[in-house]
Amino acid sequence: MTREEAFNAVKANVESETLVKQILVAEALMRTLARKLGEDEDEWGLTGLLYDIDAELVQDDPASHGRLSADIAGDLGASAAVVHAILCQNEAHSITLETKLDKALYCTDPLCELIMAAVLMHSGELESLTDREVLRHFREETFNPQINRQQMATCCELGLELEEFISLGVGATQNILP
Repeated sequence: MTREEAFNAVKANVESETLVKQILVAEALMRTLARKLGEDEDEWGLTGLLYDIDAELVQDDPASHGRLSADIAGDLGASAAVVHAILCQNEAHSITLETKLDKALYCTDPLCELIMAAVLMHSGELESLTDREVLRHFREETFNPQINRQQMATCCELGLELEEFISLGVGATQNILP
């Protein structure tokens, strides 16, 4: 599977421009994490690109979120590791985080939600977002309380402090692919 094939699948399944941006943030952050951790950047990027492809399709059944994404990824030719990581990101599936890829996607998902919420609250532009703004919103429990901050903080299992992880996430927004 190529990135172009995966991105075409995203465009075919996701209508919301905001969700597409969030997916692209996830892809960019996963690529950044792969580089930092010495992992396969393409595989990790594809994982970030495909993990939320079913979000609009299963919005009335959040417990099933991830299963359809994993099926779509598998049908596109994603590796078993990518499919497993996608399944892990929804705790409703009770699948154990086993690999760095699993853990990276698990903590990336809520950070991407927080980044997009911060962007929408402020300028509306990813380019003007700062680490400090995102960290401040992380600490404000009343700011988008549905974002799982505890899940985001599991970045420590990858050897990253929260501030560094947030900085990587904000920095990754500057590397979003079209």
